[in-house]
Amino acid sequence: MDEAARAYKLIGADGRPYESTAPGTLGGHRKGRIYGRLDCPSALRFIARGQYVKERVFFADEATAVAAGYRPCARCLPARYAAWKEARRSM
Repeated sequence: MDEAARAYKLIGADGRPYESTAPGTLGGHRKGRIYGRLDCPSALRFIARGQYVKERVFFADEATAVAAGYRPCARCLPARYAAWKEARRSM
């Protein structure tokens, strides 16, 4: 397949999938509603065990992941996770 013609399935701010010519910059887990870096050690460990893959989603950016209702990963985005957790306590 020609790399220029490749389509990537990303999740939009509305939580619905759409096709993009650019790959996502963040990955996530649909059931857990978690997003993180593509090189997240926790996610890669689950993928290596054959888990997680069916529920794997991708986002163009962090704002889109948050708008879609996903939270930051505690492992690969600890500062963002701490801020998210603190904001939830203040609710």
